[in-house]
Amino acid sequence: MNFDLPDDLVALRDSVRKFAAERIRPFARDWDRDQWIPDSTVRELGEMGLLGLTTPVEFGGSGLGYLANSVVMEEVARQCGATALMLAAHNGLCISHILTSNASDAIKKKYLPKLASGEWIGSWGLTEPGCGSDAAALQTRAEKSGDGWRISGHKQFITNGQRAQVYIITARTDPAKGAKGITAFVVERGAKGFEVGHKEDKMGMRGSDTVTLNLENVYVGPEQICGQFNMGYIDALKVLERGRVGIGALSVGLARGALEESIAYAKQREAFGKPIADLQAIQFMLADMATEIDAARLLVREAASSLDRGESEKIKACVAKLFASEIATKACLNAIQIHGGYGYTKDIPVERYMRDAKLCEIGEGSSQIQRIIIARELLAKVGG
Repeated sequence: MNFDLPDDLVALRDSVRKFAAERIRPFARDWDRDQWIPDSTVRELGEMGLLGLTTPVEFGGSGLGYLANSVVMEEVARQCGATALMLAAHNGLCISHILTSNASDAIKKKYLPKLASGEWIGSWGLTEPGCGSDAAALQTRAEKSGDGWRISGHKQFITNGQRAQVYIITARTDPAKGAKGITAFVVERGAKGFEVGHKEDKMGMRGSDTVTLNLENVYVGPEQICGQFNMGYIDALKVLERGRVGIGALSVGLARGALEESIAYAKQREAFGKPIADLQAIQFMLADMATEIDAARLLVREAASSLDRGESEKIKACVAKLFASEIATKACLNAIQIHGGYGYTKDIPVERYMRDAKLCEIGEGSSQIQRIIIARELLAKVGG
């Protein structure tokens, strides 16, 4: 089932689909094993304009928006979830924060062209060892120092942290104000006191690097404030709304990959003298997968289209992300079941898809957090 994409996005989808099949799929297993996506592949993504999809044209991007981003995310994730996650952190978190926070023109002119071209890769530092779902509990501090600030603290589970050249770091600038006393800063790699720390050895999304970041008296000037002072947490919530749509699209891609691999296998694998695709038990699993994937895609693309229209309905992003991530895990588990013993080996992509899919139920707000937000929004609208 399609979402009536305009012609330009159909062309984009087809070109990315071809690229992913030829330049990502053959190597995805190696990247998973090596825990790294080659720099050459990242450069190719930049040359295709995929690292600046949501960046305005005046800053060197494509300016295509969130629906275009969701289309690209699905096609890339169909072949490699880790590559899609790298794009999600770059476009959906780092660049998104610069754009949604009303960052200064100086920051936009300095960083967006390099990020959009792929010359630099971006990262986003919100999560800490002691705060994940409760992001407002972050402990990283930024203390006044002359005209600028000195940042000290630790960030954890930071995607693109090893690869990035520029980071958006949230820190407390007014502890007495709680969530309303948090500011976002732009920090460049190589800043004195800034260290890329431990790299996580993850279950899935292994090609995408995830690290800790350590900051000890890292000096930033006033021009490095990203957005308004003490509005960093509020802006982060807006960023997460957009990021959830991207993770929803990534989930759809993984689920679609699981379905397509399962259909191909079921047609050629025989049991009891006929292809297992003829067995009703297998047919029902495939039918459920296809139905749920179509529903998830529609939810994701409607949420993305809402963002492109300038509408901020966070319930749409939460619903799309929740449903898509959970059906992705289900689809991947069913795919392994359909493949039988082969599905439990690393020779078959569905094993990797399953490991990758589980992260989608955790990152950008867990399924439990999505349900809390959805319920609060519903209760506030009905009878409020």
